[in-house]
Amino acid sequence: MRALDLLVIVAYLIVIAAIGLRVSGRQRSANDYFVSERKLKWWAVCFSIVATETSTLTVISVPGVAYLGAWGFVELGIGYIIGRTFVAFVMLPLYMRGDLVSAYQYLGLRFGPRVQGLASLTFLVTRLLAEGVRLFAGAIPIALLLAGMGVHVTYLEIIVVLAAITVAYTYAGGIRAVVWTDAIQMLLYVGGAILSIAILLHATPLGGLGRAFAAGKLQVFDFRAHILTNPYAFVAAIFGGAVFTMASHGADQLMVQRILACRNLADGRKAVIGSGVFVTFQFALFSLVGTLLWLHWGGKTPAQLGLATSDQLFPEFILRGLPPGVSGLLIAGILGATMGSLSSAINSMSNSTTTDLIRLFSRRVYSARAMLRISRGATLVWGGALVAFASMFTRTDDPVVVLGLSITGYTYGALLGAFLLGLWIKRANQRDGAIAFIATLVVMAVIVLGVRIGGKPLAFPWYVPIGAAITLLVGGLLSFTHPATPPQPMNLDPSHAQSDRVP
Repeated sequence: MRALDLLVIVAYLIVIAAIGLRVSGRQRSANDYFVSERKLKWWAVCFSIVATETSTLTVISVPGVAYLGAWGFVELGIGYIIGRTFVAFVMLPLYMRGDLVSAYQYLGLRFGPRVQGLASLTFLVTRLLAEGVRLFAGAIPIALLLAGMGVHVTYLEIIVVLAAITVAYTYAGGIRAVVWTDAIQMLLYVGGAILSIAILLHATPLGGLGRAFAAGKLQVFDFRAHILTNPYAFVAAIFGGAVFTMASHGADQLMVQRILACRNLADGRKAVIGSGVFVTFQFALFSLVGTLLWLHWGGKTPAQLGLATSDQLFPEFILRGLPPGVSGLLIAGILGATMGSLSSAINSMSNSTTTDLIRLFSRRVYSARAMLRISRGATLVWGGALVAFASMFTRTDDPVVVLGLSITGYTYGALLGAFLLGLWIKRANQRDGAIAFIATLVVMAVIVLGVRIGGKPLAFPWYVPIGAAITLLVGGLLSFTHPATPPQPMNLDPSHAQSDRVP
């Protein structure tokens, strides 16, 4: 019976690779490869943003969080909408005014190449670690399925297959293939969640949701939790979530690159704000799955169900609670979430490598065709590197979604702080920005690894606000150690990033 599931999964992998190659068209330059000459529809970009940030972490971890607790991720989503509105109206115009293809080109124009290069390197290292977690998470349900059939494979073997297929269409099609396959994959896993909810509701006794409500399983806002150690406490979720998404969608090349592929500023704003609304809807959808699973299994702990972690709850239901074929469709949806975030990461890392490092610091002048070859070569290199880093994450005691958010939160503060420093502190120069950036990374390492409050670590939504505040404070103070330079208008043509930067 499980052979039908495998058939569905294999068919999905073949079809999505074929679609990615079909829609890619002919790439003529690195600009076309990375932002599709700014010709993509805003709703497709919106779906791509959602698919990129959702990944397997949301699909398998959010139901587990809701199963053990409540709907805290919906509360985070409200903060996301607030933060993305700020990005749309304050940060996005900086990118859309010029012919930029990388978020960090603005830092090069404002401060100089050192800050741009620092930001790019930080992004690349962070993305390697975070995508390693995501890629590992995608292997979990596949390993469970194969084990149920008596076929035992390692996580690494699964990771290599997923990465090879994803790299193939990303290499050939660039951002166009990434965006359109992301949109299809998002519809698949959302449809799978809705199908799971329908099946669980059909099996839930009357009054089940009332019992869940009485038990606090449908609670969205938590005003009683400790605001410093609980990520779902009201202040931490709303304020921390807003600042976190300001960094993730305003200062992270992974998301900004998608927005830069929109036709104009108005479309970019629709895409980024719409993604916040849709992600909040997704959080509610997957939280409802977790609540219904809690009713379905009578509130038993993962250990009582024979599971190692809460991340295995939804995959277990997919494998044991759904008919053959339908299980395969849901697993394909989880694969889609993994491949969507992976393809986006590979393409954006290749972009940052060529735009923020090779083109910026190389003394050679490359033709459009040469830059396209370099971009595709970087795609292959980063695909292999992500596979290597994914093999590092073989087990974790925390939900993988929390681990992934914690990794990105560690460096997001410095990235967001650098952008805000350039916007708000006009007298800050390249030296101020570089020192403040490095100081923030060092201090955040101490905070993340060493700070404990009542024996518990600081909640991950606070990482970004603290990091951004450190960058602004250090950079602001340093700006008073030298004479103020009258601000000069920025030339937003990235080809002049070194000669026309603002002191």
